[in-house]
Amino acid sequence: MSPTLRDVARVAGVSFKTVSNVINDYPHVSESTRARVLAAIEELGYRPNRTARTLRSGRTGAIGLAVPELSMAYFAELADEVITAADERDIVVLIEQTGGDRRRELEVLHGSRRQLTDGLLFSPLALGSDDTANLEVGYPLVLLGERIFDGPVDHVTMENVEGARAATEHLIRLGRDRIAVLGAHPGEVIGSAGLRMSGYRAALDAHGIPYREQLVVDAGPWHRVNGAEAMRMLLARGVEFDAVFALNDELGLGALRVLREQGIDVPGQVAIIGFDDVDEGRYSLPSLSTVDPGRREIARLAVEVLLDRISGAEVGPRRELRSGFRIVERESTGAAS
Repeated sequence: MSPTLRDVARVAGVSFKTVSNVINDYPHVSESTRARVLAAIEELGYRPNRTARTLRSGRTGAIGLAVPELSMAYFAELADEVITAADERDIVVLIEQTGGDRRRELEVLHGSRRQLTDGLLFSPLALGSDDTANLEVGYPLVLLGERIFDGPVDHVTMENVEGARAATEHLIRLGRDRIAVLGAHPGEVIGSAGLRMSGYRAALDAHGIPYREQLVVDAGPWHRVNGAEAMRMLLARGVEFDAVFALNDELGLGALRVLREQGIDVPGQVAIIGFDDVDEGRYSLPSLSTVDPGRREIARLAVEVLLDRISGAEVGPRRELRSGFRIVERESTGAAS
C-alpha cells in the first residue's frame, strides 16, 4: 500500500499535523524538524494526494503557461525551464499554445480553463499595448515577453535592446562594418523585432557606422524557413555584407543553410550571430554564435513571482523584472570548435 501522512509522521517522530504543515509549506516549522520530515518523505516515497490538498486549500497545485508556438525552439525550451522551476516547488504546469492568434490569447486569459490552475504565465504575441485592460483578471497573472509594457500585472522579460547592441558590437569588434539584419518587422517599436533593431542601430551609431536600409531584410514569423528566404533575398539584392545579425537563432540557422549552399565561407567571408541560445545552435555547422537572454533566469523569476501572488505574499505593486544576458561566441563568428 502507498505510504500515508501517518506513516511519515511515525518515521519522522513528529505529529500528523507537523507533517501536514511541512507539506503545505507553512511557516513556524523549525529547520531541523522540516529536514526530518522531508527525509522521511524521501525514505518512504510518499506522494501527496493532490485532490485532498485542493479540497483543503482551495488551490489546484497547478499553474498555466501560455506561449505562441511550441514548435519554436525558444518557447519549447522556455517551457522546459518553467516545468523544472515549478517542479522544484511541487507545482504542476499546464501548457497552452495560442498560435499567436488574438482570439485564442483572449480565451486563454478569460476562458473557463483558468479554473484548472491557480495562476498563469502568459506570453502574448497578438495582443499589444492597447490591450492592457484585458490583463485585469481575477487571478494571479505574470506577463512574459515584449508585447505589453506598463500593464497592471507583474512582468518578466529580457534585455532585448542591450543584448542586440552587444551582439552587433561583437561583430564590429571582429572588424565587420557592413552588418546585415534578418527578421525586421517594419513599423514595430514595442516587440522583440523593434527592440532588437533599436539595439542594432545604437551599436552602429556608437561606432560611427552608417545605417544602410538595403542591409535590413524583413521577415514574418521567425522560423528557419523565413531565415533561409531572408538570406536569399539579401543575396539577390547584390549588396555587399560581411556579417549578419539574425534577430533570433531560428532565422540564423535558416540563413546558415543558404550561405553553405552558396559556398560562402562562415565566418571567413560572413560572420553571423543569432539571439536566444537555443540548443540546436550548438550543433549546427558551423555552430551558431548567439545571445543567451537568460532563459533559465526568466523561468525561475516568473515562477517565483507567480507563486508569491498565489500565496498572497506581501510583495507590493506590480513588478518588472529583467534577466541578464551574455554573448555566446561559437564558430560562426570565429570561435574555435
